[in-house]
Amino acid sequence: VQLVESGGGLVQAGDSLRLSCAASGRSFSSYSAGWFRQGPGKEREFVAYINWGGGGTNYADSVKGRFTITRDNAKKRVYLLMDSLKPEDTAVYYCAAQLAGQDFRRPNAYGYWGQGTLVTVSS
Repeated sequence: VQLVESGGGLVQAGDSLRLSCAASGRSFSSYSAGWFRQGPGKEREFVAYINWGGGGTNYADSVKGRFTITRDNAKKRVYLLMDSLKPEDTAVYYCAAQLAGQDFRRPNAYGYWGQGTLVTVSS
């Protein structure tokens, strides 16, 4: 599976942004997917998770209620809708995929990663 993120950019605090992750590969619908982010000088951290069918999701406490993860298996895409953005949301956002659907908050649980897309939120 190959993953390509898009949709990042420079926005102001309070704005919304939707990230997209395009996947290639015939069996993408079998993979669970996650979004992670890495801010300046910080470690990569979990943001959101969605299982293979889209019926199960999980969020980091810092984004719960503001971010929404969805997927469209027919289009082989995973989305992250980010509302009420804050300056502390500034980071490179990565899409990741795994078959097992386990330990989904740990980056090491994912075998496939995109190149990342930069989101900058100004105050």
